[in-house]
Amino acid sequence: MRSKWNRQRVPGAGTMTHMPAVRSFQAGDVPAATAIVRGLSDYFTEDVPDKVEYDAASHQAWVITESGTVAGFAIAARKSPAGAEILWIAVDAARRGRGHGTRLLGRVLDHLGADGISVVEAKTLDRSSGYRPYEATRAFWERNGFVQVDTIDPLPGWEPGNPAAIYVAALRPTRDVTS
Repeated sequence: MRSKWNRQRVPGAGTMTHMPAVRSFQAGDVPAATAIVRGLSDYFTEDVPDKVEYDAASHQAWVITESGTVAGFAIAARKSPAGAEILWIAVDAARRGRGHGTRLLGRVLDHLGADGISVVEAKTLDRSSGYRPYEATRAFWERNGFVQVDTIDPLPGWEPGNPAAIYVAALRPTRDVTS
């Protein structure tokens, strides 16, 4: 039996690793964010990179980095004093499934909550579309506490036949239950 004090040294053990980190989006992150969008052609249409660039400059935005490289981004717009919408969230195709999206969304929701937001909305393609790539997207929202409250087709700005699933998450109570 080996003592816990007599462990073999594992190559790389004790060396510094670069954990994913979330930070505010900077103007220099635009090329990485638009490259992520272009790499996810099953999820985004050709006009989305321009929209992401515009929205990142107009709203609050964040990136998640891995070893200094942008691995994903999120953009949120305040819609009212207590409400916001996640306009965009995406993780590089090669880095999906590692928890980056969940970590990024968690930090975004924490930031929005600290900024007085009570309810957050997100829109994605509804299951009635039958488009399989979005099954994982809907599961992501649901796994992170979002509840689908409606389906709208056509949603203004979306092509007819692409039903929008409307998801919401409460970050804090929205009514006073003490009265």
